Amino acid sequence: MKPVSYYVGLDVHRQSISYCIKRPEGTIVREGKVLAQRQALTEWAQSLGDVPWCGGLEATICSHWIYHLLRPYTAELKMAHPARLKAITAAKRKTDCLDARTLADLLRCNLFPECYVMPPAYAQLREQLRYRSLIVRASVMFKNKSAGLLIENGVPYETRKLHGKKYFTALLQNAEGMNEALHRLLSFNRSQLETLMRIDRTMVALLVNDRLLCDRIRQLQSIEGVGEITALTWALETGDPGRFQNAKHAISYCGLCSAQRESAGVQKRGPISRQRNTFLQSTLIEAAHLAPHFNPTLRAVHEAELAKGHHHRATLEVARRLVRYLLAIDRQYFQQHSRVEAV
Repeated sequence: MKPVSYYVGLDVHRQSISYCIKRPEGTIVREGKVLAQRQALTEWAQSLGDVPWCGGLEATICSHWIYHLLRPYTAELKMAHPARLKAITAAKRKTDCLDARTLADLLRCNLFPECYVMPPAYAQLREQLRYRSLIVRASVMFKNKSAGLLIENGVPYETRKLHGKKYFTALLQNAEGMNEALHRLLSFNRSQLETLMRIDRTMVALLVNDRLLCDRIRQLQSIEGVGEITALTWALETGDPGRFQNAKHAISYCGLCSAQRESAGVQKRGPISRQRNTFLQSTLIEAAHLAPHFNPTLRAVHEAELAKGHHHRATLEVARRLVRYLLAIDRQYFQQHSRVEAV
């Protein structure tokens, strides 16, 4: 790679991007703003010519398409982890221009807190899986609303059977105290719930059978206690397992350990850290509740921790063990895949 001539800090917003171009010694070459539009960004990148430059931008909701658009024009492009940009968030003066300068300086000094950027193919599939989580939350809301309407009107029902199709139909027809208005609301609720459930099943089927994922998901499901959703969430939220240095790094990313604080040789551990992947954390904890029923090894882990007297710690230990299993199987899959491609 050619020596970098320019370091470019990009402060990204929805409508515009502030940029600052600096030389390696810190001299400002140019700074200004460009519209956050594909054509405007392409023209701006082309205006830099063939000079090799290194760019850096903060990870936001609109950063990824900008990253992939500019990547072919750069010698190197990095995306920063927002939680680690203390040089920006803790500054007394904070403007778009100063933020862009700070990003350029961090690049020059090799202090840029780079984060992992998901490949485009995986990012698109991950977006679909995260959309599914919205569908699931909406389904739960409609289920709770149906139960709430029945409780408000004094209509008795069996909790475990309420959302079964046959039971719900019989309840609408024969329940005592069922008036016309309530019947109409419950019917509407049920129709919405069935639509959401149908969308959920379709999305999961499309993801599981995707050509990029199907073999990987099948291999992850070889672990007893790991189902489709756990395997999908792991694959699409981690991307390449090679990004993790070891199992401890993966456990930390999944939010299954507390933050470490050490000063003067004294270590302190607090509650579970809030710096985590929330989708992986919630999925793995839910899986940890069910996995011991299907996996004898995980059942033994759960019982051993439960004997110490803390139910939640037992669940967390099972979730951590699941991460170790998933990481090991996933690394094995990628090693086999790389060998096949090499042949």
